[in-house]
Amino acid sequence: MYNTENGKDLVPQGKIYMAKDKLRMEVHRAGPGGVLIVNMATQTSTVLIPQQKMYMEMPYGQSPQQRQAFTFFRTGDVSNACGDWQKLAANRGTTCRKVGNDTVNGRNTVKYEGTRADGTTSYMWLDPSLRFPVKWQGKNDAGELRNINVASQPASLFEIPAGYQKMQMPMGMPPNMPHP
Repeated sequence: MYNTENGKDLVPQGKIYMAKDKLRMEVHRAGPGGVLIVNMATQTSTVLIPQQKMYMEMPYGQSPQQRQAFTFFRTGDVSNACGDWQKLAANRGTTCRKVGNDTVNGRNTVKYEGTRADGTTSYMWLDPSLRFPVKWQGKNDAGELRNINVASQPASLFEIPAGYQKMQMPMGMPPNMPHP
């Protein structure tokens, strides 16, 4: 994803780890970074704040939009991903079409094009062996995964590190508030 600050393009770096029903996203940038751990089996998400050695737990998947958000990352059928994506609330009114096969960073992919009602077009490249997007490009953002290493992931990646203190939900924040 590309952001602009003071006229300079900033490219946040990060890592994504996946296990059967778990996802860990780490964001590294000039300011404070963070970690999001999603556990679909328990329908929970945990935000780690490494700078403060704190974490916050939140329910995940209580609304259809949250359950469907995981579909963005793990489509059921790479050859026909449009059906999965068009079920997402954020994609209502969006058309989707399979463009064809392409190669991204040496990996075979299936390229899709999505067009919103306002005419804005975006693209997604899915890796069939990962069932995961390895590149995306839209009007206001783009990104791609590099240095992909397919291997077993240690369970500790999806756990709260020792020494972290639980942070209470801020007052007035609804428990089903969207989270990173």
